[in-house]
Amino acid sequence: MRYDCEKTVLVALGGNAILKYKEEGTAEEQMRNVRTTCKTLARFIKEDYHIAITHGNGPQVGDILLRNEMAKGVLPPMPLDFCGAESQGMIGYMLQQCLMNELRELGAERPVMTILTQTLVAKDDPAFGLPSKPIGPFYSVDEAVRLREQKGWTVAETIGRGFRRVVPSPRPISIFEGRSIKDLFEKGYVVIACGGGGIPVIDIGGEIVGVEAVVDKDHSAAVLANLIGTCSMLILTDVDGVYLDYGKARQRAIQTMTISQASRWMAEGHFQAGSMGPKVESAIEFVSKGGKKAIITSMEKAADALAGRAGTTITM
Repeated sequence: MRYDCEKTVLVALGGNAILKYKEEGTAEEQMRNVRTTCKTLARFIKEDYHIAITHGNGPQVGDILLRNEMAKGVLPPMPLDFCGAESQGMIGYMLQQCLMNELRELGAERPVMTILTQTLVAKDDPAFGLPSKPIGPFYSVDEAVRLREQKGWTVAETIGRGFRRVVPSPRPISIFEGRSIKDLFEKGYVVIACGGGGIPVIDIGGEIVGVEAVVDKDHSAAVLANLIGTCSMLILTDVDGVYLDYGKARQRAIQTMTISQASRWMAEGHFQAGSMGPKVESAIEFVSKGGKKAIITSMEKAADALAGRAGTTITM
Protein backbone atom coordinates (compact mmCIF):
# COMPACT_ATOMS: atom_id res chain seq x y z
CA MET A 1 0.00 0.00 0.00
CA ARG A 2 1.11 3.58 -0.66
CA TYR A 3 0.72 6.33 1.91
CA ASP A 4 1.32 10.05 1.84
CA CYS A 5 4.74 10.42 3.51
CA GLU A 6 3.51 13.55 5.26
CA LYS A 7 1.10 11.36 7.21
CA THR A 8 3.45 8.55 8.23
CA VAL A 9 4.32 8.71 11.93
CA LEU A 10 6.24 6.67 14.48
CA VAL A 11 4.46 7.19 17.80
CA ALA A 12 6.69 6.65 20.85
CA LEU A 13 4.52 6.19 23.93
CA GLY A 14 5.81 7.18 27.34
CA GLY A 15 5.13 5.17 30.46
CA ASN A 16 2.13 7.28 31.49
CA ALA A 17 0.27 6.02 28.41
CA ILE A 18 0.12 2.65 30.18
CA LEU A 19 0.51 3.35 33.90
CA LYS A 20 -0.07 6.63 35.71
CA TYR A 21 2.06 7.96 38.57
CA LYS A 22 1.16 6.38 41.93
CA GLU A 23 -1.15 3.76 40.40
CA GLU A 24 -0.69 0.21 41.70
CA GLY A 25 -0.27 -1.33 38.28
CA THR A 26 -3.29 -3.63 38.30
CA ALA A 27 -4.44 -5.14 35.02
CA GLU A 28 -7.60 -3.03 35.22
CA GLU A 29 -5.64 0.21 35.64
CA GLN A 30 -3.31 -0.54 32.79
CA MET A 31 -6.06 -1.61 30.41
CA ARG A 32 -8.04 1.55 31.24
CA ASN A 33 -5.04 3.73 30.44
CA VAL A 34 -4.27 1.83 27.24
CA ARG A 35 -7.88 2.16 26.07
CA THR A 36 -7.65 5.93 26.52
CA THR A 37 -4.35 5.99 24.64
CA CYS A 38 -5.75 3.88 21.82
CA LYS A 39 -8.74 6.19 21.39
CA THR A 40 -6.27 8.92 20.40
CA LEU A 41 -4.25 6.59 18.16
CA ALA A 42 -7.38 5.28 16.47
CA ARG A 43 -8.47 8.82 15.64
CA PHE A 44 -5.11 9.44 13.97
CA ILE A 45 -5.66 6.38 11.80
CA LYS A 46 -9.23 7.44 11.04
CA GLU A 47 -7.75 10.73 9.80
CA ASP A 48 -5.52 8.77 7.36
CA TYR A 49 -2.32 8.83 9.36
CA HIS A 50 -0.32 5.65 8.94
CA ILE A 51 1.37 4.93 12.26
CA ALA A 52 3.76 2.52 13.89
CA ILE A 53 3.99 2.35 17.67
CA THR A 54 6.72 1.84 20.23
CA HIS A 55 6.45 2.11 23.99
CA GLY A 56 8.21 2.11 27.33
CA ASN A 57 8.14 -0.79 29.80
CA GLY A 58 9.91 0.41 32.95
CA PRO A 59 7.16 -0.17 35.55
CA GLN A 60 6.18 -3.49 34.01
CA VAL A 61 9.75 -4.85 34.00
CA GLY A 62 10.14 -3.58 37.55
CA ASP A 63 7.11 -5.61 38.62
CA ILE A 64 8.40 -8.71 36.82
CA LEU A 65 11.77 -8.39 38.56
CA LEU A 66 10.06 -7.93 41.91
CA ARG A 67 8.02 -11.09 41.35
CA ASN A 68 11.27 -12.86 40.49
CA GLU A 69 12.76 -11.72 43.77
CA MET A 70 9.72 -12.68 45.86
CA ALA A 71 9.40 -16.13 44.26
CA LYS A 72 13.12 -17.01 44.14
CA GLY A 73 12.68 -19.72 46.77
CA VAL A 74 10.09 -21.48 44.63
CA LEU A 75 10.91 -20.66 41.00
CA PRO A 76 14.22 -19.88 39.29
CA PRO A 77 14.56 -16.13 38.54
CA MET A 78 14.70 -15.19 34.87
CA PRO A 79 17.44 -12.97 33.39
CA LEU A 80 16.72 -9.39 32.39
CA ASP A 81 16.42 -10.06 28.65
CA PHE A 82 13.73 -12.68 29.37
CA CYS A 83 11.89 -10.15 31.54
CA GLY A 84 12.04 -7.56 28.76
CA ALA A 85 10.56 -10.07 26.33
CA GLU A 86 7.77 -10.85 28.79
CA SER A 87 6.91 -7.17 29.15
CA GLN A 88 6.87 -6.67 25.38
CA GLY A 89 4.31 -9.42 25.02
CA MET A 90 2.08 -8.11 27.81
CA ILE A 91 2.08 -4.47 26.70
CA GLY A 92 1.82 -5.42 23.04
CA TYR A 93 -1.23 -7.53 23.86
CA MET A 94 -2.95 -4.61 25.59
CA LEU A 95 -2.17 -2.11 22.82
CA GLN A 96 -3.04 -4.52 20.03
CA GLN A 97 -6.37 -5.54 21.49
CA CYS A 98 -7.48 -2.05 22.52
CA LEU A 99 -6.44 -0.46 19.23
CA MET A 100 -8.26 -3.12 17.21
CA ASN A 101 -11.42 -2.52 19.28
CA GLU A 102 -11.21 1.26 18.91
CA LEU A 103 -10.64 1.04 15.15
CA ARG A 104 -13.58 -1.31 14.79
CA GLU A 105 -15.80 1.11 16.68
CA LEU A 106 -14.72 3.96 14.37
CA GLY A 107 -15.27 1.86 11.25
CA ALA A 108 -11.59 2.22 10.36
CA GLU A 109 -10.27 -1.32 10.83
CA ARG A 110 -6.62 -1.98 10.06
CA PRO A 111 -4.46 -5.04 10.73
CA VAL A 112 -2.50 -4.53 13.96
CA MET A 113 0.49 -6.69 14.89
CA THR A 114 2.99 -6.79 17.74
CA ILE A 115 6.54 -7.81 16.87
CA LEU A 116 8.79 -9.22 19.58
CA THR A 117 11.85 -7.11 18.88
CA GLN A 118 15.57 -7.64 19.48
CA THR A 119 17.84 -4.59 19.38
CA LEU A 120 21.47 -5.05 18.42
CA VAL A 121 24.04 -3.30 20.61
CA ALA A 122 27.84 -3.37 20.39
CA LYS A 123 29.50 -5.86 22.71
CA ASP A 124 32.26 -3.31 23.32
CA ASP A 125 29.90 -0.39 23.98
CA PRO A 126 31.48 1.72 26.80
CA ALA A 127 28.16 1.53 28.70
CA PHE A 128 28.94 -2.08 29.66
CA GLY A 129 31.77 -0.74 31.82
CA LEU A 130 29.60 1.97 33.37
CA PRO A 131 26.24 0.53 34.51
CA SER A 132 23.87 3.42 35.14
CA LYS A 133 20.24 2.40 34.54
CA PRO A 134 18.36 1.55 37.78
CA ILE A 135 15.99 -1.41 37.58
CA GLY A 136 13.93 -3.57 39.89
CA PRO A 137 13.11 -3.27 43.59
CA PHE A 138 14.90 -1.33 46.32
CA TYR A 139 17.16 -3.19 48.75
CA SER A 140 18.59 -2.52 52.19
CA VAL A 141 22.33 -1.99 52.52
CA ASP A 142 22.80 -5.59 53.76
CA GLU A 143 20.82 -7.00 50.83
CA ALA A 144 22.75 -4.82 48.40
CA VAL A 145 26.08 -6.08 49.74
CA ARG A 146 24.88 -9.69 49.47
CA LEU A 147 23.68 -9.26 45.90
CA ARG A 148 26.90 -7.55 44.91
CA GLU A 149 28.92 -10.44 46.32
CA GLN A 150 26.69 -13.35 45.24
CA LYS A 151 25.55 -12.18 41.80
CA GLY A 152 28.17 -9.65 40.86
CA TRP A 153 25.53 -6.95 40.48
CA THR A 154 26.34 -3.26 40.46
CA VAL A 155 24.11 -1.50 43.00
CA ALA A 156 23.67 2.20 43.64
CA GLU A 157 21.97 4.13 46.41
CA THR A 158 18.94 6.34 45.92
CA ILE A 159 19.02 8.69 48.89
CA GLY A 160 16.12 8.04 51.22
CA ARG A 161 14.86 4.94 49.40
CA GLY A 162 17.62 2.35 49.50
CA PHE A 163 19.76 0.56 46.93
CA ARG A 164 18.85 -0.63 43.44
CA ARG A 165 20.58 -2.68 40.84
CA VAL A 166 21.98 -0.65 37.95
CA VAL A 167 22.67 -2.14 34.52
CA PRO A 168 24.33 -0.91 31.32
CA SER A 169 22.37 1.17 28.82
CA PRO A 170 24.17 0.69 25.47
CA ARG A 171 23.22 2.56 22.32
CA PRO A 172 21.07 0.75 19.75
CA ILE A 173 22.74 -0.05 16.45
CA SER A 174 20.01 -1.83 14.52
CA ILE A 175 16.88 -3.93 14.89
CA PHE A 176 17.06 -7.60 13.99
CA GLU A 177 13.41 -7.78 12.96
CA GLY A 178 13.71 -4.51 11.01
CA ARG A 179 13.02 -5.97 7.57
CA SER A 180 9.84 -7.68 8.76
CA ILE A 181 8.65 -4.55 10.56
CA LYS A 182 9.25 -2.41 7.45
CA ASP A 183 7.53 -4.93 5.17
CA LEU A 184 4.44 -5.06 7.39
CA PHE A 185 4.34 -1.29 7.75
CA GLU A 186 4.50 -0.82 3.98
CA LYS A 187 1.67 -3.32 3.55
CA GLY A 188 -0.61 -1.24 5.77
CA TYR A 189 -0.17 -2.92 9.14
CA VAL A 190 -0.09 -0.89 12.32
CA VAL A 191 3.05 -2.38 13.83
CA ILE A 192 3.87 -2.32 17.55
CA ALA A 193 7.60 -2.90 17.97
CA CYS A 194 10.75 -2.13 19.97
CA GLY A 195 8.87 -2.14 23.27
CA GLY A 196 11.07 -0.90 26.10
CA GLY A 197 13.79 -0.11 23.58
CA GLY A 198 13.85 -3.70 22.39
CA ILE A 199 15.51 -6.72 23.96
CA PRO A 200 19.25 -5.92 23.92
CA VAL A 201 21.34 -8.54 22.13
CA ILE A 202 24.90 -8.78 20.87
CA ASP A 203 26.37 -10.68 17.93
CA ILE A 204 29.08 -13.16 18.89
CA GLY A 205 30.51 -14.82 15.81
CA GLY A 206 27.16 -14.78 14.04
CA GLU A 207 25.15 -15.94 17.06
CA ILE A 208 22.61 -13.61 18.66
CA VAL A 209 22.93 -13.56 22.46
CA GLY A 210 20.81 -11.62 24.96
CA VAL A 211 22.55 -9.37 27.49
CA GLU A 212 21.69 -7.95 30.91
CA ALA A 213 21.11 -4.36 29.86
CA VAL A 214 18.42 -1.81 29.02
CA VAL A 215 18.29 0.10 25.74
CA ASP A 216 16.84 3.61 26.03
CA LYS A 217 13.41 3.53 24.40
CA ASP A 218 13.75 7.00 22.88
CA HIS A 219 17.02 6.15 21.15
CA SER A 220 15.48 2.94 19.77
CA ALA A 221 12.48 4.93 18.59
CA ALA A 222 14.72 7.02 16.34
CA VAL A 223 16.36 3.89 14.91
CA LEU A 224 12.93 2.36 14.23
CA ALA A 225 11.48 5.53 12.67
CA ASN A 226 14.45 5.92 10.31
CA LEU A 227 14.34 2.22 9.45
CA ILE A 228 10.70 2.21 8.35
CA GLY A 229 10.99 5.66 6.79
CA THR A 230 8.31 7.65 8.56
CA CYS A 231 8.11 11.35 7.83
CA SER A 232 7.50 12.24 11.48
CA MET A 233 8.27 10.91 14.94
CA LEU A 234 5.85 11.78 17.74
CA ILE A 235 7.33 11.35 21.22
CA LEU A 236 4.61 11.38 23.88
CA THR A 237 5.59 12.07 27.47
CA ASP A 238 4.13 13.61 30.65
CA VAL A 239 4.81 17.26 29.74
CA ASP A 240 3.35 19.28 26.89
CA GLY A 241 6.65 20.22 25.29
CA VAL A 242 10.32 21.06 25.72
CA TYR A 243 11.38 23.91 28.00
CA LEU A 244 14.54 25.88 28.60
CA ASP A 245 15.42 26.30 32.30
CA TYR A 246 12.73 23.76 33.15
CA GLY A 247 11.54 23.92 36.76
CA LYS A 248 12.96 27.40 37.32
CA ALA A 249 11.12 30.69 37.60
CA ARG A 250 12.40 31.72 34.16
CA GLN A 251 11.40 28.50 32.35
CA ARG A 252 10.12 29.05 28.84
CA ALA A 253 8.54 26.75 26.31
CA ILE A 254 10.15 26.05 22.94
CA GLN A 255 7.67 25.74 20.09
CA THR A 256 10.19 24.97 17.34
CA MET A 257 13.92 24.35 17.19
CA THR A 258 16.44 23.16 14.66
CA ILE A 259 18.78 20.28 15.40
CA SER A 260 21.67 22.74 15.73
CA GLN A 261 19.75 24.74 18.33
CA ALA A 262 18.77 21.55 20.12
CA SER A 263 22.39 20.38 20.17
CA ARG A 264 23.57 23.69 21.57
CA TRP A 265 20.96 23.76 24.32
CA MET A 266 21.75 20.15 25.11
CA ALA A 267 25.43 21.04 25.55
CA GLU A 268 24.43 23.92 27.82
CA GLY A 269 22.69 21.45 30.14
CA HIS A 270 19.06 22.38 29.53
CA PHE A 271 17.90 18.81 28.87
CA GLN A 272 18.80 16.37 31.61
CA ALA A 273 19.77 12.72 31.22
CA GLY A 274 16.97 10.47 32.43
CA SER A 275 14.24 12.97 31.53
CA MET A 276 14.12 15.23 28.45
CA GLY A 277 17.72 14.58 27.34
CA PRO A 278 17.19 11.22 25.58
CA LYS A 279 14.06 12.54 23.86
CA VAL A 280 15.87 15.53 22.39
CA GLU A 281 18.83 13.32 21.41
CA SER A 282 16.40 10.96 19.71
CA ALA A 283 14.78 13.83 17.82
CA ILE A 284 18.19 15.08 16.65
CA GLU A 285 19.15 11.60 15.45
CA PHE A 286 15.89 11.03 13.60
CA VAL A 287 15.94 14.35 11.75
CA SER A 288 19.67 14.26 11.00
CA LYS A 289 19.23 10.84 9.33
CA GLY A 290 16.41 11.80 7.02
CA GLY A 291 13.26 12.33 9.09
CA LYS A 292 11.34 15.52 8.36
CA LYS A 293 10.33 16.42 11.90
CA ALA A 294 10.20 15.14 15.45
CA ILE A 295 7.53 16.32 17.86
CA ILE A 296 7.66 16.13 21.65
CA THR A 297 4.45 16.65 23.61
CA SER A 298 1.91 15.03 25.94
CA MET A 299 -0.79 12.55 25.05
CA GLU A 300 -3.42 15.20 25.74
CA LYS A 301 -1.82 17.56 23.20
CA ALA A 302 -0.92 14.90 20.62
CA ALA A 303 -3.55 15.77 18.00
CA ASP A 304 -2.83 19.51 18.22
CA ALA A 305 0.92 18.83 18.09
CA LEU A 306 0.61 16.81 14.88
CA ALA A 307 -1.27 19.76 13.40
CA GLY A 308 1.49 22.16 14.51
CA ARG A 309 -0.57 23.85 17.23
CA ALA A 310 1.16 22.45 20.34
CA GLY A 311 4.26 20.74 21.64
CA THR A 312 7.82 21.22 20.42
CA THR A 313 8.75 20.49 16.80
CA ILE A 314 12.38 19.74 15.88
CA THR A 315 13.45 20.08 12.25
CA MET A 316 16.63 20.30 10.22
